[in-house]
Amino acid sequence: MFTELFLYIYNIILTEIMKQGTYITIKDLARELNISPSTVSRALKDHPDISKETTKVVKDLAKKLNYQPNSLAMGLRQNKSNTIGVIIPQIVHFFFSTVISGIEDVAYSKGYSVIISQSNDGFDREKFYIQELYNHRVDGFLISVSKETASSEHIDAIIEKGIPLVFFDRALEGVACSKVLVDDFTGAYEATKHLVEQGYTRIAHFAGPKNLSISQKRLEGYKKALMDGGLGIDDNLIFFEGETTNEEYAYDLTLKLLKQRSRPQAIFANNDMAAIGARSAVISKGLKVPDDMAIVGFSNWMLTTLIDPPMSTVDQPGFEMGQEAAKLLIKEIESRDAGFVEPETITLKTQLIIRESSLRKS
Repeated sequence: MFTELFLYIYNIILTEIMKQGTYITIKDLARELNISPSTVSRALKDHPDISKETTKVVKDLAKKLNYQPNSLAMGLRQNKSNTIGVIIPQIVHFFFSTVISGIEDVAYSKGYSVIISQSNDGFDREKFYIQELYNHRVDGFLISVSKETASSEHIDAIIEKGIPLVFFDRALEGVACSKVLVDDFTGAYEATKHLVEQGYTRIAHFAGPKNLSISQKRLEGYKKALMDGGLGIDDNLIFFEGETTNEEYAYDLTLKLLKQRSRPQAIFANNDMAAIGARSAVISKGLKVPDDMAIVGFSNWMLTTLIDPPMSTVDQPGFEMGQEAAKLLIKEIESRDAGFVEPETITLKTQLIIRESSLRKS
């Protein structure tokens, strides 16, 4: 039993240790308390074989000395770093920032730290950061591929090394790994159907990069809604993203469309950045949204509620996506020793948010 005198003495000793700035280890705690390191270790983990009194004294001393477990040493022993590598296309994108929040929410609760890298929608950067994160011994990867990514060799190399990897939002077809996606087809279908029901017959679609599955799914939803609405599909109204950023591309493209004699009556954009670019072009010509051009975006950026008129858009559950992706990855990391883990695909629902930018005045 620890007496008050003993506690008084070791309080003096620990004060001196703290003054010296010494890195505290389990052995230091054990030496000061005159107990074995294994007892200290078990007490810190609330082992039932250790008395409550001893556990309290060990934890009090650890707290006063600011004892921190050596995560590097623990990682070497367990062959884990308790770190997740995340690669996103653009950190400034509101949707991806909400995904990151969801990832960190789950990671923190499970004792994992997160390293975030931005590919800036470039294939070379994506490959570079995958290698860098691998060199830092991350336990697994959460990746949303860049708009330039068309091949999977760099992804396959990670999977072949036995490192768990989960795609979120943007995924590569044919890669054997888990995915967390949104129902892009239904989201695009509902957006286009809404424009058809408003009476618009010439509806343009600003599509994303052809190589991304989300672009293809949204294009398919757009086409299906036109067909179900009794409208034909005019390939001259479908535009795939150019080399510039979405907003710049959409701005320039919309200016060209406004000069056409039979210009579109409405635009369904692949994302909110493109929708905002289209809106800016319409306004720059002294025209009005939706009177002269109705617009619907995709993602539900916060900015879409602040502009005039507020922008109709398709809401994606970014926070939930991040949570589900992190849960999947951590489950695979912690099941790695059990052998092969069957890949899963989780598809989250979207919701059409109707605002003034697409409502036709009667």
